[in-house]
Amino acid sequence: MRIDIITVHPELMESPFRHSILKRAQDKGLVEVNLINLRDYALNKHRTTDDYAFGGGAGMVMMIEPIALCIETLKSKNNYEEVIYMSPDGVLLDQPLANKLSLCGNMIILCGHYKGVDERVREHFITREVSIGDYVLSGGELGAAVLCDAVIRLIPGVLNDETSALSDSFQDNLIAPPVYSRPAEFRGWKVPDILLSGHEKNIEKWKYEQSIKRTKERRPNLLKGNNLK
Repeated sequence: MRIDIITVHPELMESPFRHSILKRAQDKGLVEVNLINLRDYALNKHRTTDDYAFGGGAGMVMMIEPIALCIETLKSKNNYEEVIYMSPDGVLLDQPLANKLSLCGNMIILCGHYKGVDERVREHFITREVSIGDYVLSGGELGAAVLCDAVIRLIPGVLNDETSALSDSFQDNLIAPPVYSRPAEFRGWKVPDILLSGHEKNIEKWKYEQSIKRTKERRPNLLKGNNLK
């Protein structure tokens, strides 16, 4: 997979891709992440990428010209299944969407900033708008990092144990069950006996029941998709 991230602040994006799972995915050659500085596509010597909004109002708007030039340049060299714009009014990122995007070969992610991008960018270049929550950030960079993390970890071979991603929360519209590790007892707090029993069938049943219980308590809206009560 190739992911090209367009941003006016590439330095904000560097750290997440230099550590842990995202770094290993790149080292293995399973994903290529490129940080594209939008200012390199500005049309004046001041490297301007924003301007005042027509009609007035506070805040600057990201101009269409640098963005169009950047996206068209990238498209002249590669084929992309998705051109994603990180926006607070986009479709809310969830596990099914992450699963779908993990099947893409290449994608572009455009990070908004200021008051957003010229609407014509959204109308003519963007294939999908994604939000990571109902709140506003200073820019789309952190949201893009979250999206990349959610997607890249699903690519086969990225995780050492490929079954790990399949048991994550939300994969089956259920929150993951409680997990425990050594020691089996700490300050009198004990790991449930069932997890120490070695009885795989009973353990899986317990995990499923715990997932349903936790989902009912914390995210009951998810159960609608499972027809569980």
